[in-house]
Formats: sequence, C-alpha cells, structure tokens
Amino acid sequence: MNLNYIVYRIMDYYLSVMLRAVTVYLFMILAIRLFGKRELAQLSVIDLVFILLISNAVQNAMVGPDNSLLGGLTAAAGLFIANFILKKLIGRYDSIGRFIQGQPIMLIYKGAVQEKNLLIAGFTHAELEAAIREHGVEKIENVDLAMLEVDGNISVLIDDFKTKSHRKRIHKTLRNPNATT
Repeated sequence: MNLNYIVYRIMDYYLSVMLRAVTVYLFMILAIRLFGKRELAQLSVIDLVFILLISNAVQNAMVGPDNSLLGGLTAAAGLFIANFILKKLIGRYDSIGRFIQGQPIMLIYKGAVQEKNLLIAGFTHAELEAAIREHGVEKIENVDLAMLEVDGNISVLIDDFKTKSHRKRIHKTLRNPNATT
C-alpha cells in the first residue's frame, strides 16, 4: 500500500471522530437551549442523572468503536476547538449569543410571580421560592425583580429595585474535637 494513502486514511478517520464530536457538541447545546437552563447548583437529582446518562449515550456517537487514547483525545480536541470558536462568535455577534444562550427571563416583578415566564423557564413555585430564600429574601412578595439570567443564575432586586441581594452561602467548617480553642 502507498504510504500517502495510509496517512490519508488515518487522518480521514480521526477527522471523522473530531467532526462527530463537534456535531454531538452542537446538538447538546441546541437541546439544552430548547429544554431549559439551570445553574449547576440548581440541578435536581433527576437533572443530574439525566446529564450523566446523556453523556454516556453520546460517547459512542463521538468516537464510534474507537476506545483508544488517541480517539478520545481527538474527540476532546474537537470539543475544545468548537467551544473556543463558539465562545468567540458569541462574544462578537450578539445575535448568535441570543440564539444560543437566550435572553434573561423575568420571574418576579413587584412581588408577583410571572406565571407564563416561570413556565417558559421550567421552574416550579417551590424551586423559585428556594432560589429566593438562597438570596436571603423570606417571601416572594418582598422581591421587586427576579430574573433568570442567561447563565442560569437568578438575580434578585429588593428595596424598591435599589439592592441586589446576594446568595447566602453556608460554609461548614470541620473542627478537630481534640483541638483546643
């Protein structure tokens, strides 16, 4: 066999792996865009299991029967390149950013839940109430504005739209029972 032909076939194969990985990447972005967005901290158990199963389901679509290190690295390289290009396009063209990431969604305005937008965002009242409590606000009625941002975070304004509340993080520290204080 001709060496050029062998090199061509190898390059063609790994380019195919890379293109399959990029196709799956773009499909997943579109699917997530269509089916909702959430911050990782807001994922339910069902969401987490779903993501794990999807990642397992699409793995073979990316690398096919190739379980080699080179096949995996080729797929990963394709994903990194596609991610880099997509982020550059989003940063440069607002229309692409709006198409891929969407726009912020108003969830609460002047203490009233925007039911239609809550449905569009795929949030339940319980999830919204939990998100508001994470911001240190006891009742929805105390919220002037709550927005689901394009990155999946929920921003909350209170005090006549003057104060942006911040998430309250609970940090647990491990104490050594034998240590003296």
